[in-house]
Amino acid sequence: MTKRALITGIAGQDGSYLAELLLEKGYQVHGIIPRRSTPETQTMRIEHIGALLNLEYGDVLDLASIYRVMKAVQPHEVYHLAAQSHVQVSFYEPMHTTSVVALGTLNMLEATSEFVPHAKFYHAASSEMFGNTPDYPIDENSRMVPVSPYAAAKLNAYHMTQIYRVSKKMFAVNGILFNHESPRRGLNFVTAKVVRGALSIKHGEATTLELGNLDASRDWGHARDYVEAMWLMLQHHEPDDYVVATGREVTVREMVRYVFEKVGLGDYEPYVRLNPRYVRPYELVHLQGHANKAERILGWKPKYTFEGMMDEMIVEIEARFWPKG
Repeated sequence: MTKRALITGIAGQDGSYLAELLLEKGYQVHGIIPRRSTPETQTMRIEHIGALLNLEYGDVLDLASIYRVMKAVQPHEVYHLAAQSHVQVSFYEPMHTTSVVALGTLNMLEATSEFVPHAKFYHAASSEMFGNTPDYPIDENSRMVPVSPYAAAKLNAYHMTQIYRVSKKMFAVNGILFNHESPRRGLNFVTAKVVRGALSIKHGEATTLELGNLDASRDWGHARDYVEAMWLMLQHHEPDDYVVATGREVTVREMVRYVFEKVGLGDYEPYVRLNPRYVRPYELVHLQGHANKAERILGWKPKYTFEGMMDEMIVEIEARFWPKG
C-alpha cells in the first residue's frame, strides 16, 4: 500500500525537505498552500519536485478548506508545519501569530479527528516554548516559560495536541525542535541574514550588516536532519513528544565570526553594527537541548555539524545570488 502524507507549510524550509524525504520513501505527498497573488514565489523551494507533488489550496484558519482537503486526501500521516514562525514578528503581530499557530493547529487536529481519526498526526512544536527555563540542560521534562507571543501560541498548540492524543485517542505527537537552518532558510532569520550580509559585503554590494543581540546563543541544527526526526516519530508504535536538538550551543557572535572568516573577510567587527530594532523586547538568553530520548527510542542522531551546515549555506546562498559566469 502506498502511504499518503499531507503536509501543511509544504512550501517552507522544513516542508520542502520533508516532502523530498517522503517522496524518497515512496509516499504519495500532498501539500496545502494558501492562495496568494504571487504563487510562483511561495512555491520556489519545491519547484524541483513540483511535478511529483499534489498541491491543494487551503488555509489553516479556514476550517472549511481544511475539511475539504482532509476528506479528499484521506492521509495516513499528517505533518502540521504551517505557522507564522518568526519570533520577532510575533511581537508586532501577536494576534495574527496566535491565530495561525494556536487556532490553526486546533483546526488541523479537529479535521484529522473528524475525517481520518486513525491517521498519525505530527505537530511542529518549538524550543521557544521553554523560554528562560531554570531547568538546564533542556529536555522533555524541563519547565516551559515562554517569552514571546510566538512561544506562548506554540505552547497552546503543544498542549492541544496532547489533549487530542488523550481525549480522542489520536496518534498525535509534538516534535519540540530546536533552531534548525539550511540554505532554504528565509533571509529574515539570523543565520541566513548573516550569510547573505557577509556575502553582500564580500561582493561589494554592502559595507555593513546590522544585527541585534550578538550574545544570544542557540542550539542550531540542519533542517534536513530534523525532518527525518519528524518522520521517525510517526513510525514509532506509540505517540509521544520528543526534543530534537544537537546538544551544542553557539552564540550569534560565534556564528558571525565563523561566517565572516569563512567568506574571506576576516574580523567581523569593522562591518557589524548593532541595531536596537533587532533586539527582542523580552530576550531569550540561551537554548541548548538534549535529544537523548529521541536517540534512545527513535534511533535519531544529527548528521550535520554546525560548521557543515553553515558551510553549505554559504556555498548555496552565494551560488543563488552571485552565480558564476
